[in-house]
Amino acid sequence: MKIAVIIPAYNEEKTIGAVLSILTRSQEISEIIVVNDGSSDRTGQVAANYGVTLIQLPENRGKGGAVKAGLDSTQAEIILFLDADLIGLNTGHVNQLLAPVVSGQAAMSIGLFEKGRIATDLAQKVAPYLTGQRAVRRSVLEQVNDLDITRFGFEIALTRLADVLRLPVVEVQLHNLTHVTKEEKMGLLKGFAARLRMYWEIVRCYAKSG
Repeated sequence: MKIAVIIPAYNEEKTIGAVLSILTRSQEISEIIVVNDGSSDRTGQVAANYGVTLIQLPENRGKGGAVKAGLDSTQAEIILFLDADLIGLNTGHVNQLLAPVVSGQAAMSIGLFEKGRIATDLAQKVAPYLTGQRAVRRSVLEQVNDLDITRFGFEIALTRLADVLRLPVVEVQLHNLTHVTKEEKMGLLKGFAARLRMYWEIVRCYAKSG
């Protein structure tokens, strides 16, 4: 069974190397795909150093567009999605996410930070639907509506589809894993505003589906 990992990345030169160094050691992964989503920093150059499949998008398409570009480049039966700004990733986390899907226990697993940092642990308890750490069967991904991704974002559209189709989903606690927050990347005010927009997308999504 072929397993590919897709990493959408936008201006993540500081963290993507550490993520890729772990993935290249994983015996479970058949293919590593980095989609450089119009970055203005050295994200693409750093990724290229790890011998991965690198897709260079000339302009920023957003996460949904980057994910689609990655999916179009592989025929793997199981896709693992990971963020490029993870801190503390290890091969155990990779195996935890893949195990329920590989075994057939679930059509999708979603990874939640646990005992990483208070800020990111709390954010995922408030909005677990937004986690970017997931393993998914390709057959599920092929049913995600592009319009829903545009309206709600990739993670919410995928969670919404799983709810509608009543697919088996397993939540996986990823101990000692965290990521760089929006506030750290963008500054306190801009980051907080971006976080509020994300939470509003959840409310809007489930209001429409109710």
